[in-house]
Amino acid sequence: MPRSSAPRRSPATSRAAPIWAEDIDAFMAFLALERGLARNTRESYQRDLDQAAAFFAKLERSGWEKVTHRDGAAWVQSIHGKPASVARKLTALRVFARHLVREKRRADDFTELLTGPKLGRRIPGTLTAEEVARLLAAPSGGDPRALRDRALLELFYSSGLRVSELAALTLQQIDLAGGFIRVFGKGAKERVVPVGARARDALAAWITSGRPHLVKPRTGSQIFLNNRGTALSRVMLWMLVKKHAQRAGLEARNVKPHLLRHSFATHLLGGGADLRAIQEMLGHASITTTQIYTSVEASRLADHHAKFHPRNREGKT
Repeated sequence: MPRSSAPRRSPATSRAAPIWAEDIDAFMAFLALERGLARNTRESYQRDLDQAAAFFAKLERSGWEKVTHRDGAAWVQSIHGKPASVARKLTALRVFARHLVREKRRADDFTELLTGPKLGRRIPGTLTAEEVARLLAAPSGGDPRALRDRALLELFYSSGLRVSELAALTLQQIDLAGGFIRVFGKGAKERVVPVGARARDALAAWITSGRPHLVKPRTGSQIFLNNRGTALSRVMLWMLVKKHAQRAGLEARNVKPHLLRHSFATHLLGGGADLRAIQEMLGHASITTTQIYTSVEASRLADHHAKFHPRNREGKT
């Protein structure tokens, strides 16, 4: 990777000395140009690597090629913070070390044997099918905003989109006749996601009868618009979901946009959908990420067993 293609470092993140920063900058360019990682992710990697570089420099190492496994272990031990934060920093260093080996800046991966904190896999919360139905029915009326909110909630649940994907969705990405949308997810990876019949009907009503009322001279092609004719932001989408959750009487569930994505996956799995198909629809790079929903389904089944099996009922032996 040419060093000249590295992105300019902001003053807030220019902590590493030049001997360390050159390789980090080349890595940042690689993440942006070849991996297509989001800016926030790249900035997080840069902060973590700057921190590691500062630590190794204090050990009087002369550059990345001189860092040893013992140095890496000492850095991990020096990190103070929550286990998830330590694990994230170690991941950044591991990905960077593999990059150094690929670029022949090092002959070995000094992070290969490093271990970080063990993180318990948190089972994501979900709504029941009845709770989802109440939420989707919350936007009432036929005015443009009600049509918009009904369409976005139906699409959220029908296709399991991330909130950022929904906010960026354009008219060109949707095929109502074919019943699918083209989504550009993390790393600008494209995937095709089905749209259910009710979501298609709600989208058609919004696009034909609601959206034209919010269009302004400079409106772009984003599907979901605010009162100014510009695209709904992720924050506004979050607020709309919260508002309709309150209307549906779901305040205690702390409903957020991602909860609809979790519910989408869990309900598909419970209905018999293939885990690989769910992975593809969600846009997960690894099947292990999708497998968390098998834990959700197993937990649900265990609850039902405990509640309804006659040998589990109180007073039965």
